[in-house]
Amino acid sequence: MNRRIILAPVLAAALATALAACTTEPNVAQDDKPSVPAASQTASPGAPGGPADGTPLAEAIGQLEVAPEATGGYDRKAFKHWNAGLDPDDGCDTREEVLLAEAVKPPTKGAGCKLSGGEWLSYYDGVTVTDPGKLDLDHMVPLEESWSSGAQDWEADRREAYANDVEAERSLVAVTFKTNRSKGSKDPAEWLPPSASAHCIYTADWTATKLRWSLTADQAEVDKLLLLADGCPDTTVTFTPAA
Repeated sequence: MNRRIILAPVLAAALATALAACTTEPNVAQDDKPSVPAASQTASPGAPGGPADGTPLAEAIGQLEVAPEATGGYDRKAFKHWNAGLDPDDGCDTREEVLLAEAVKPPTKGAGCKLSGGEWLSYYDGVTVTDPGKLDLDHMVPLEESWSSGAQDWEADRREAYANDVEAERSLVAVTFKTNRSKGSKDPAEWLPPSASAHCIYTADWTATKLRWSLTADQAEVDKLLLLADGCPDTTVTFTPAA
């Protein structure tokens, strides 16, 4: 049974509540796009043996292995997606399962898991979307970034698991086309969500994903994450290491 879908209303409510709690980085200018408050915690499961309420953001960033990025060799086809998702019997692929889980207002599920109606909040820019066809599913740590941070050494099945990671609620997020394509393969030293109020949860989600998959971070990336953490004193990170 798909845990994400069962908990969708709870997760949506928790995200809405969490998004109201985070202090944002004062050094990043606001823009004129709609913004959402950022979360004080990620929505990922707690790390086994870790604090029940998560690890302080700066401390979690300090757990990242710092290493230069590998260059060359990336091929998007090395990451098979979308697959049958967490529940192979529900008729939905990974993308559709995530959209069902993250809907603020549940969509209608038709034949072949065709979704219609519903409502989603793109937390990168605070935009509400009512057409699922106008959403991109963003890999929190982009596929190319993961490749240069360790995934180039993985077997094909692990790369597929990474590209379809529905077990961690924040590894994949539904966002507007514009923000996802603006982000591309950039890390936080190169790109941040247009809403400064989203930076705390984004920094926590990025850190949690890298820790979950034992991905490295380059020095410029870590420096930026730590700078962001200075503006998020109440933010914590929780994660479960990937199998």
